[in-house]
Amino acid sequence: QVRLVESGGGLVQAGGSLRLSCAASGSIFSIHNMGWYRQAPGKQRDLVAVITNGGGANYADSVKDRFTISRDNAKNTILLQMNSLKPEDTALYYCYAVIESRTVTRNYWGQGTQVTVSS
Repeated sequence: QVRLVESGGGLVQAGGSLRLSCAASGSIFSIHNMGWYRQAPGKQRDLVAVITNGGGANYADSVKDRFTISRDNAKNTILLQMNSLKPEDTALYYCYAVIESRTVTRNYWGQGTQVTVSS
């Protein structure tokens, strides 16, 4: 069984920083893309950043130059460093990963971690 566990959310003032982490564990053969989505109340879940197993990264326009995603393949973890946070970054942040097990390749999601940015 595969699990994604997130940590690092919290409350921060505008202009501050937070770092989210996500660790994958379980019956993992390999991990392809990993990334972060976020969902604010009443809105759809949107992609924030994604990173390939080769380290290539893409970001939503709204977070470019403020957020940085990184990956440690040996530890099956990703980090999201969030700087210059704005109130509009407030959302529930979900980690996701495309994970190949012995029998199937599928998407997995974490439980979500809340990020709240006060003005």
